[in-house]
Amino acid sequence: MMKRALFLLLWAGLAQAGELRALDDGELSQVSGGDGISFAAHVVLNDPTLVGAVADSRLSLGFSGDGGSKRYIVFKNVRGTVDMFAVSLGVQTRTDGGGDYIAIGLPGYVKYTNFGFESLSVQNDPNAPVTGNLGSVNINGVVSLQGQVRFWGH
Repeated sequence: MMKRALFLLLWAGLAQAGELRALDDGELSQVSGGDGISFAAHVVLNDPTLVGAVADSRLSLGFSGDGGSKRYIVFKNVRGTVDMFAVSLGVQTRTDGGGDYIAIGLPGYVKYTNFGFESLSVQNDPNAPVTGNLGSVNINGVVSLQGQVRFWGH
């Protein structure tokens, strides 16, 4: 079932030569997906060098406290660049014979460039001026990962 769902997802997003047609259950059960897919990403958040860049961006998380009062954790000016590649997605067969699982391969290379935030504060109003600062983060570096995250149903 998981192979079918993954195949339908991939099939819907890929352009193929010729006319596409629906497959019945018998035809679909004969489809083999091979090794899955791999992808790379270059993500840029709030680049200050862009024309018209926003100088006061915020990421706010709201929480309700005692008596229903709300507090917000506010990250000011989340920004930076993340490059990663060799993230993979595939369907594998469990060794115990319990069916299939979805395997997400961790990226072999991740590079952070000025990735972080300018300030962290706790406020009653997420749109109010930031008056406190509980710290900032700025990450520059490279990480190499290996392994998989696996998902399966019961």
